[in-house]
Amino acid sequence: MHPILCPAQGAFDAGLRGVLSVQGDDGYPYGMPMNHYYNEDDGCVYFHCGKVGYRLEMLQKDDKVSFCVYDHGYRNEGQWWLNVKSVIIFGRMELIDDMEQIIDITRRLSLKFIQDEEHIRKEIEGSAHKTLLMKLVPEHICGKLVTEA
Repeated sequence: MHPILCPAQGAFDAGLRGVLSVQGDDGYPYGMPMNHYYNEDDGCVYFHCGKVGYRLEMLQKDDKVSFCVYDHGYRNEGQWWLNVKSVIIFGRMELIDDMEQIIDITRRLSLKFIQDEEHIRKEIEGSAHKTLLMKLVPEHICGKLVTEA
């Protein structure tokens, strides 16, 4: 297990989305905004996506990724600059096509955005067969507080 324990944990806990970066063509990084679910039981971060696309093609070539989440920042009284907390996770991505896991994790992820269990059930029922899970297994996690002054 790899619990996310760092000074910037709050940024990860509060973040609805982050930027997932994979190794793209010709060595260029390819980053895309993604919502995520952190599973405290196994210390991994989960994403859901379709079963085809450029991101998956790149992951089949190289499973090393990074995922960055940052908060909205805050200003101390009398200061103009933002203080922003961020977390970056480096690790390897596993692709999961197990329907039971897809349904379970997609439900948990959906609860971050909407509390309507019936709506979530219907959406999953209609889309789970077109869904793939990505499981980020952390190898290194760092977080920091940046003061933009």
